[in-house]
Amino acid sequence: MELISQHAKRIMEGCKDRARQAGLRFEDETLEYVVTNRDMLELGPKVMIPTLYDYWVQEVEILREQGRYELYPSNPYETVINTRPPISYYNDNNPDWLNVMIFYHVIGHIDFFQNNLFFRHTWDYDFTGRALADKRLIAKLRSEHGRWVDYVIEFARTIDNLVGYFDILEESGKKSKKEQPSLLDYYFDVFLQHGARSAVSSYSREIERYNKLLREHPEDGELRFLKRITEKYSELESLYARSLKETKPVGRTDLLEFLMEYSPFLKTEKNRWMLMVLEVIRSTSLYFQPQIRTKILNEGWASYWHDTLFLQDDRIKGHEVDYAIVNAKVTSMPRVGLNPYALGMRLFQYLENKAEKGRTGLEYFMTQDREQRKNYDEATGKGREYIYHIRENYCDSMYINAFIDQDFVDQHKLFVVGKRLNKERMSWEYYVKSRKAEAYKAMVADSLYHPPRIEVTVAENNALVLNHIFEGKPLLKDFIQGVLLGVEYLWGEEVHLYTSVPIPMKASRDIDGQLREETPKRTIQWKRFRYTMKDRTLSRTLVE
Repeated sequence: MELISQHAKRIMEGCKDRARQAGLRFEDETLEYVVTNRDMLELGPKVMIPTLYDYWVQEVEILREQGRYELYPSNPYETVINTRPPISYYNDNNPDWLNVMIFYHVIGHIDFFQNNLFFRHTWDYDFTGRALADKRLIAKLRSEHGRWVDYVIEFARTIDNLVGYFDILEESGKKSKKEQPSLLDYYFDVFLQHGARSAVSSYSREIERYNKLLREHPEDGELRFLKRITEKYSELESLYARSLKETKPVGRTDLLEFLMEYSPFLKTEKNRWMLMVLEVIRSTSLYFQPQIRTKILNEGWASYWHDTLFLQDDRIKGHEVDYAIVNAKVTSMPRVGLNPYALGMRLFQYLENKAEKGRTGLEYFMTQDREQRKNYDEATGKGREYIYHIRENYCDSMYINAFIDQDFVDQHKLFVVGKRLNKERMSWEYYVKSRKAEAYKAMVADSLYHPPRIEVTVAENNALVLNHIFEGKPLLKDFIQGVLLGVEYLWGEEVHLYTSVPIPMKASRDIDGQLREETPKRTIQWKRFRYTMKDRTLSRTLVE
């Protein structure tokens, strides 16, 4: 691995100038390295962070990827990581014209990293430097505690998706981390969302009432609203005051942080070193959270800009066919499956065109006539401004749910594929299941990263209670035992996990024992179970 040549660096700097002229915003300093495919295979398990701590799973991943490469050789074009300065890697056999395209793609990523609000907590430090310090710390602990360090790493990594990403995102947006939530914040964020008042309709009505008072009374609308709610809910102020004094929050969703703060086992003098390992795992997970949650948006933004800027670049001359081939491999829309590069890019192009024609406002949505909608064009000239706003404020789930509509699905002839058994040929066949936008949106949303929501409390007997807030998807049963085994070790006492489990319904039978034909074949019922890990033994109990 070595720095790119001065010739390639000059090309990169020229691409930066053109990108800034188009409106992209990013810091001046960047680092570019030339790597071989072998380097890529070795960096891949470390998520392209060369200074990340060493762990035995990474070596297994390298061996697996090397075996896969021998069977299916591939040539990755680039990889860029969100550090300060940003580091990007390029294959050692890329020609200049391809590097121009790739540089534009990388610059799109860098602009996204440094301007999207979901990366806000990563803007203030260089993760590669922090990772190097963590790596040295882990090496020092290994020299003192041996294999127990790897056991703790493994236990912590089984729950490193259960971190309070949105909590730290909220903190990074405040002027001071010591800032306390106001009574108004507590009312909307906590009081209305728990207990019998948690209905969405009630919450929406209160938001509407608050906004109406602000419009009618700009000077004291908020005071009027607070006066009304404190008169209506006499317990509100006392609950708010109590929430500010609580030192041990109930219902925490950051399991790693909870263990670090309250685990009796980790607080003992001989086990305090484990807290440092947990902090390394947690901080690393928090660093990668925004990248996992913005895959479609991030890749779509980078693809949009390499396509836009390279087509305007005079260095494409003579390589139009080559570019078309490479670009098609990256951004072609598959008939079956999902390509985040293609979907993200085309959705940006679609939204830019809509905003240019003024089709994002209420007037367009109120237009019912099909011909009028087809020819609607206000020529606003705000298309680019609109997609910059999306780049700054959205993540994948917001992007997909807000902007995939029937017009977009129809324009690109998208559909949801179903799978069924052809009994005549005794083979599986795929068919068009739906062409509706809601079905396609649901399919894409189902593919997004969505860790389970686990609320953490402590029972009277000091057992750790994990309450899985069921959202329609069960936990992976095969991993429950291993995860709870690690959590029990880190907590030092027994652990209870409450979760919902699908139970197949038995088909009804007639008196003669024959199945009724009208009985559904795959009917299931969700039932609540309690998994208990005690003394490294797992048991399961039905909760009525």
